[in-house]
Amino acid sequence: MKTGNRAQGTGDSKDQPSPSLSPVPRPLSPGGVGGRLYVVSTPIGNLGDLSPRARDVLAAVRLVLAEDTRVVRKLLNHFGVATPARSLHEHNEAREVPHLLGLLAGGAELALVSDAGTPLLADPGFRLVRACRERGIPVVAVPGPSAVTAALAVAGLPPYPFTFGGFLPPAAGARARALAALAGLPHTLVLFLSPHRLAAELAACAEALGAEREGALLAELSKLHERCRIDTLAALAAWAADESSRGEHTLVIGPPAPQERATPTLGAARAALAEALGRGLALPDARRAAAQALGVSRRELYALLSGSD
Repeated sequence: MKTGNRAQGTGDSKDQPSPSLSPVPRPLSPGGVGGRLYVVSTPIGNLGDLSPRARDVLAAVRLVLAEDTRVVRKLLNHFGVATPARSLHEHNEAREVPHLLGLLAGGAELALVSDAGTPLLADPGFRLVRACRERGIPVVAVPGPSAVTAALAVAGLPPYPFTFGGFLPPAAGARARALAALAGLPHTLVLFLSPHRLAAELAACAEALGAEREGALLAELSKLHERCRIDTLAALAAWAADESSRGEHTLVIGPPAPQERATPTLGAARAALAEALGRGLALPDARRAAAQALGVSRRELYALLSGSD
């Protein structure tokens, strides 16, 4: 996952290659025919976050599939893993998937990684995972670091429910439409922001989602100089306008302030009840329908109507 937190040491890290602590599960699909695909999470910044199991899997499979083989090669070399790496990205995924399915069908075990974090979250790999599922090829999760869950855990904003929106479109019009689709959601949002458009994207968030909506802007997650700036979206956009940014950022946006519900008038309550009765509903059912139409409980509707006496 691209979040600006590339898999590298923190500057003072003393990370050493992890020993092989646990065996990689070997049984293949039923009947012993066919391979399996491991979806392996890799560090988002601190190499010490690679799990022993992930290291074992990467060392045991035939191929490591990565968006950028140069990035994953640094990780593999650090941990003494000699497994070959093969490129799999958005421009070649459609072409590569049939070949990889052939390897898997023939018994090969492959590992899918992203440049950093958990694969498929704003990274390639969905076509391959989907194709494996459709053909009954086992897909095994090797969980670990994720900028999404890491940011939610430390932002200090309501962590769930949340919607992950990935990267915003680079074009202003498409970006505005993407944010408009998220604006009506009443819960926390998580976005990845590009360093080249940080100020513009924060300004767009403030305009579409609310200038006073609270946000946490995180960078360098898991590294020595991890940063988190919490403010309104408008204030974050103003700050970013005067800053030169390096690396992608993760933005956690808190839920919008609850809207105060206006109490229905007596006339509206009478009209809603009359409309329901006019549809031939019995009185209890008509009260239920009227309350639902007004967005109140049946008790509130009854109290409102009773107060007219």
